[in-house]
Amino acid sequence: MKKRLFNVHPDVLKLGIVSFFTDVSSEAIFSVFSIFFTVVLGASSALLGLVEGFSDFFASSLDYFAGWLSDRSGKRKPLTILGYGFSTLAKILLLVITSVSAVASFRIIERLGKSFRGPPRDAWLSSVAEESNRGYAFGVHKALDKSGAILGPIVAYLLLNHFGTNMHAFRILFIMAAISAVIAVIILSLMDDHPGTPHERENIFKAWGTLSKEFKFYLIPAGIFSLAYFSFGFLLLRAYTLGFAIKDVVLLYALFNISFVIVSAPIGKLGDFIGRKYIIILGYIIYALMSLGFVFATHKWEVIALFILFGIFYSIDEAQSKAFVTDLEKDRRATAIGMLNFVNGLIYLPASVIAGALWLLHPTYAFGFAVITTLVALCVFIFLQPRMIKKNESII
Repeated sequence: MKKRLFNVHPDVLKLGIVSFFTDVSSEAIFSVFSIFFTVVLGASSALLGLVEGFSDFFASSLDYFAGWLSDRSGKRKPLTILGYGFSTLAKILLLVITSVSAVASFRIIERLGKSFRGPPRDAWLSSVAEESNRGYAFGVHKALDKSGAILGPIVAYLLLNHFGTNMHAFRILFIMAAISAVIAVIILSLMDDHPGTPHERENIFKAWGTLSKEFKFYLIPAGIFSLAYFSFGFLLLRAYTLGFAIKDVVLLYALFNISFVIVSAPIGKLGDFIGRKYIIILGYIIYALMSLGFVFATHKWEVIALFILFGIFYSIDEAQSKAFVTDLEKDRRATAIGMLNFVNGLIYLPASVIAGALWLLHPTYAFGFAVITTLVALCVFIFLQPRMIKKNESII
């Protein structure tokens, strides 16, 4: 048995380190993207909503295919490397493009790499984590992941604070991001593979039929909740409209990630103890409260508190929902995670377009819509919960 650190399999920590360097790269860019796109390049908020909607869709567009391919071939590491590598290439290309259309295309292309790497990596992660400790393992991985998302925005803040919010400063930031992404790919390539069991005769179009009915019931409230989703860029833009300077908006993003990191592992452990279904319910409630808070927020301290609250929600959504799925689907975990992400991404596109349109009327309308939709999803989840449990088996 391999030596454990923090009571998790070594691969959990190694994959976490890979995600750390990737998030230093991605989140340094993302923390300034909405401001760079609208303020520096001059794009409209409506176009931002469209771009973010498409990027969220493409961030999940290949998930089902990647998950199916991973389960069919049993390959985890090669497909994970391919996904990280594609995102890294996109960040390198960002160094030579500056137009609105080109930067919008970068945002979408980079997300394709995220889509492709997610299911095989998460299946790899679930396969080395014991069921009794799985929520904690996912939480530890995401804590390392979001630690990079803390450092990335801080680096962005320091660069913008020193060089100013000009094109030269952004170019330096993009160079740093590309270097960090390359480091992540190198570390991943040095890891030992942990392949799954191949299902070589499984057809991609028939793979849906192999998934459990319990998982399919979960897709219903998850899909409804996705309609309440709006890009994080809108939260950053909201902070900007409420009086935060561009460089301070970057720090808010870092604060969100700090909140995520602090609660991620403890929430995972709590889910292992009381049951992950209660953690999913908690996530819906927190998101509704956060959205409601942005409807009425007028002071900076309120915005700061809401960013902390959003970090708590995101730790649940990013880690514990996947742990919940791997409880529901024992055999084809990569396919199930891929399907969940694909369905969510498909709905994220109209969700972001709706948010962008409502934003033009008034920002509070977008948040109000999110509150109502989230509460509907919560009620549906509670109603369907008994159907997500197999006979003589409880879902923790």
